[in-house]
Amino acid sequence: MAKLLIEDPEGGTQVPFLRGILTRSLQNSGLPFEDAYQLATTVRQELDDADSITLDELRSKVLSHLEKTSTASIAYRYQNQGTADTNIQVKRVDGRLTPFSADQHRHCLETIGLTYKEAMMVTEEIRKHLIENQMMTVTSQEISRLTYHFLEKTEILGPAVAKRWLVWIDFLRSGRPLILLIGGTSGCGKSTIATALANQLDIVRTQSTDMLREVMRSMLSKRLLPILHASSFSAWQSLPSREGRTHEDDAEQLLAEGFLAQADLLSVASEAVIERALRERVSLIFEGVHIHPSLLDKIPTDTDAVIAPIMLAVLKRSHLKERIAGRGTKVPQRRSERYLQNFQDIWRLQSFLLSEADRTKIPIILNTKRDVVVREIMRTVIETLSKDFTATPEEVFG
Repeated sequence: MAKLLIEDPEGGTQVPFLRGILTRSLQNSGLPFEDAYQLATTVRQELDDADSITLDELRSKVLSHLEKTSTASIAYRYQNQGTADTNIQVKRVDGRLTPFSADQHRHCLETIGLTYKEAMMVTEEIRKHLIENQMMTVTSQEISRLTYHFLEKTEILGPAVAKRWLVWIDFLRSGRPLILLIGGTSGCGKSTIATALANQLDIVRTQSTDMLREVMRSMLSKRLLPILHASSFSAWQSLPSREGRTHEDDAEQLLAEGFLAQADLLSVASEAVIERALRERVSLIFEGVHIHPSLLDKIPTDTDAVIAPIMLAVLKRSHLKERIAGRGTKVPQRRSERYLQNFQDIWRLQSFLLSEADRTKIPIILNTKRDVVVREIMRTVIETLSKDFTATPEEVFG
């Protein structure tokens, strides 16, 4: 696909078309991530033969799609995105004045687990309050405090949601890094959920154990370490200790031993990824089938980082098969046929991983609808933050 440039005649600039930027813009207008990403992909495919397009032409094309496929309110918000209907100025902690952004406020509310509709309702009430009370210049702390009190008094949300907001705002202002560890069997949707979370949380550093394994494979030959070159669900076939044991008689134990042996080989590289994030104090989303509970024991304890392990699960065999089969159309190189041929072992591996998560009290989240899963994970993160939380609203909001 040739490079496409977006021209801004007014500013006299040209920038590359970035699908991620358009996706975020569509999300800010009210589209769920999956729909926004699909629309951005469709628009890019339609412009495959073009070398350039003006910013106004691009917006018109996107708006045309929205008017055909979405609600009028989403199309309206996209059309009027970036325009301010008030002169409310927000004074940041560093002293800068910026216009009040309903999109940013709503986005932050969605991060604590509110639906788009709930977040929009709260944001609109805060905006109305500021206008009615002629609060044309307001601090970011004051907006956070107003939001807390509104959530607390709202019947459909209430004190529990207000507490989540309080805990999350305190975390954001603390500067502490967040380390999200997402495990699960092959095909359960780890990378998809990790991408959605990175987008929701504006986390730029992500890593997968699959990528680490590929790097290690390029450095260590199959002849030297055959277990490293096997799939997680077939690593047992390279176990030197399996002589005299058959897969039929000892399937679950063999599969667990092979997986753990492979995970142990990757543990050093995994530790290095996490330790670098901790050292540089940056947030990280680390996903992969090899995110095993034993990895938590190797993370340094002398850190103020928030460590949040999650195990994804798909509990219906038919649904997991559908996800794996879908890989063949979305990502052909992953060879879904081979995964389907080994589905029984993939299913057994999930049973083992879920048992390990349950044994070590790692939260298990069912992967159903993407937006729902992201909300559930964020609630789990905030529950982790809440364990040691003792601050009052006055201490958080100043």
